[in-house]
Amino acid sequence: MGLPTGKVPVDVLRRIVFKNLGSDRKEVILGPRVGVDGAIVEVGNKVMITSMDPITGALERIGWLAVNVNANDIATFGIRPTLFSSCILLPKNTAEKTVKTVCKQMDIAAKKLEIAVIGGHCETTPGITHPIIIGSAIGISEKNRYVTSGGAKPGDALILTKGVGMEGTAILATDKHALLKRCFSNAFLKRASEFFNHISVVEDAVLAFESGGVTGMHDPTEGGVAGGIHEMADASNVGVKVYETKMLIHQESREICKFFKIDPLQLIGSGALLIAAKKDFANVIVETLEKSGIEAGVIGEFLQQQEERFLVRKDGRKQPLARPRFDHLWKALKQKVVITP
Repeated sequence: MGLPTGKVPVDVLRRIVFKNLGSDRKEVILGPRVGVDGAIVEVGNKVMITSMDPITGALERIGWLAVNVNANDIATFGIRPTLFSSCILLPKNTAEKTVKTVCKQMDIAAKKLEIAVIGGHCETTPGITHPIIIGSAIGISEKNRYVTSGGAKPGDALILTKGVGMEGTAILATDKHALLKRCFSNAFLKRASEFFNHISVVEDAVLAFESGGVTGMHDPTEGGVAGGIHEMADASNVGVKVYETKMLIHQESREICKFFKIDPLQLIGSGALLIAAKKDFANVIVETLEKSGIEAGVIGEFLQQQEERFLVRKDGRKQPLARPRFDHLWKALKQKVVITP
């Protein structure tokens, strides 16, 4: 049986990928781990935090997303990203105009976040049908002045910002506009596509970290909020309980997910931020975020037993929290016919 679309399963990472990591270097403070989206390397009296992510499932704003998604990974450590490089892969016979569009998108995104684009690679690649960008972001921090996604402790509160499935909603509203407009108004689809404007979590993460009491942060990308929660619990060796009624799902996301018969919790979720925090600090963090116009709320808590990971439904029933085998964006993008909502 072949691998699923998207992220390689956790067991493959553990059995194969993590057993082939080259030489041990004393400078590496944090290397590859399940649920961790960046590495920490000691450089003199500071540390360098670096991340890497591809943009593969979005055609609109692909360069803009490459910068923001990678910047988000750095921000979850509690620091601002400052440097970015990219590898741009283009289908054969791509027009020069496409190169200009992608690079301009990256330039706009980087300038807004005060990030320097320091290099990379650009080529036409046989065998691909649409552009792919692999990005890498870097941030510099004082030693011990950061958190990781693996810092959650039993009893910590779990906070979610902005909402569930926002990036996936925006991608579908844009890339599947011709299909969706048969059932939804242009105004509705415009609102959904504008979720792109909220993809960055740099301010969310920095504000939360500076509020105090944060023990870990993670941005739910591929696999959605459900996948992000599992990754955070994996990295922290804890369990988790989340409440369906406390998770913000915008109406646009609900309706589009219903149309494609997909789970919003398993839809790519850049734009949201998962924050683990000491319970006494949770309300302060939420209030700080909301004062800056960032929606936030406590959606659950971390548990002692690692195997206990469940979702409390609206009617009070408990069920296992789904661990995505693949992001539901792929399921939706493959659909070519109208599905009755």
